[in-house]
Amino acid sequence: MTMVRQIVIVLVLIALAAGAWWYLDPSGGDAAQQAQEGPRAVPVEVAEARRGEVSEVIEAVGTTRPRQSIEVIADDSGRVDEILFETGQRVEQGQPLVRLDRGIQEANLAEAEAVLVDARAQLERARQLVSNSAVSEARVDELRAAFLTAEARVAAERQRLRDRTVNAPFAGIVGLREVDVGARVTDSTVLTRLDDLSVIELEFAVPERFFGAIRQGQPVSATSTAFPDTDFTGAVAAIDTRIDAVSRSFRVRAEFPNPDARLPGGLFMLARVTLSTRPDAILVPEEAVLAEGRSNFVYRIVGTPAEPRAERVEVRLGQRRVGEVEVVEGIGIGDRVVTAGLQRLRPGAAVRLPSEPAPSSEDSADKVAERAG
Repeated sequence: MTMVRQIVIVLVLIALAAGAWWYLDPSGGDAAQQAQEGPRAVPVEVAEARRGEVSEVIEAVGTTRPRQSIEVIADDSGRVDEILFETGQRVEQGQPLVRLDRGIQEANLAEAEAVLVDARAQLERARQLVSNSAVSEARVDELRAAFLTAEARVAAERQRLRDRTVNAPFAGIVGLREVDVGARVTDSTVLTRLDDLSVIELEFAVPERFFGAIRQGQPVSATSTAFPDTDFTGAVAAIDTRIDAVSRSFRVRAEFPNPDARLPGGLFMLARVTLSTRPDAILVPEEAVLAEGRSNFVYRIVGTPAEPRAERVEVRLGQRRVGEVEVVEGIGIGDRVVTAGLQRLRPGAAVRLPSEPAPSSEDSADKVAERAG
């Protein structure tokens, strides 16, 4: 009897455990009900495909450069007498920047001018005497040559004297001083730098597949970490005629108006070239798109309002925007696509939209009783 009693107790415990599992398991206890009701509708969230404007844009990085930029050097050697500019000063074309010592050149010019005066006087006297045959024509020719030589020497000395002053070759902004007053400089010493920043150029490389799409005058926007809240607008100004054989890209230069000289040379910027704009593009949320290999899919809501279903549709994508993607083929404007609950969906699965309340337990019991009756 003891053995029989133990066996009975074990069987009772197994029965109780099986009943508890059957009662608590969310799928096991409702198996019969699910068999009668059919598969449950999957709760999902949806969004409508909408019309929007998208642009085909090329992005590239580049470095700014002034429209004109030079290193200012003297045309002669000597000692710096005056520095006539301040760092960052805007100067006009022809404005003096640096003067070198002029003493020797002024003396040489005075000597050359004296020689010229003497040569002119001798030539004039010879011309007066040649009519009386007191002076030969050959002598007059010699004096004329001496006069022209003296005149040329005066012009040369005047130019050397002008070279002692370094002038701005174009209007712009001067940079840092590289020398001080009293320093000895040569014709290779950099005195300062001069930049024309009225227009700034941005040079960047573009992949060769866009060579036929880039045109002069196309709009270009650029941003920089130095000015995080500013979007600079310019246009394509020049396109290189060759494609680099190594990088398979070509150079493009864009120009940006810079009247306040806000943008300096050498600044790293991100450029965006707008190739085309489509105002009637079809846009859907990015989370609605599923990628499998090289294909992309969305789940579109089909069926009747009472019994909506999810249809899997292959789509071809276009441009991407922040949080949205363009659909070129596959769906139309106004189609509803699933944005949440995609993991549980299968093609043709019944779905429950957010506006539809979930069925209560009483409703489920009534439905089972109706089907049983």
